[in-house]
Amino acid sequence: MEKIQTNKQYQDYVDQKSPNSPILKNCFNAFWVGGLICSIGQLILDFCAYRGLNEETAGSICSIILIGISAFLTGLNLFNKIGKFAGAGTIVPITGFSNSIVSPAIEYKSEGYIMGVGAKMFTVAGPVLVYGISASILVGIVYLIFNTQSITLV
Repeated sequence: MEKIQTNKQYQDYVDQKSPNSPILKNCFNAFWVGGLICSIGQLILDFCAYRGLNEETAGSICSIILIGISAFLTGLNLFNKIGKFAGAGTIVPITGFSNSIVSPAIEYKSEGYIMGVGAKMFTVAGPVLVYGISASILVGIVYLIFNTQSITLV
């Protein structure tokens, strides 16, 4: 009984000291910053199409430019400030993936290029890659099994 009372007292103390999160404000900031990033990407895509590039090449160039901008801003420690302000608005687009690769590389550079940068660069993005690729393979297998029209028997 005493332990339950102690846990309740501790939880009351934590609730009292923890600030309330402004959920509506955070959602709004994530929405407009994420939308701004995607709008910048769309402008790059439209510019590439205007210059006569096909859709696939324009998409590749757009991704490369957004990744480069994100890596550059991460190196200047500006992306983390934007991320703190916008939350998931910076994580969802491809810029968040770039940040998750570059941040550990910068942080562990002092440990050397092999054991620092090479070993730690994919600590955050590694599981995303592993589970993303694994999920896409499973979805492809399920698609192949259920899409019997594309299978031809000789």
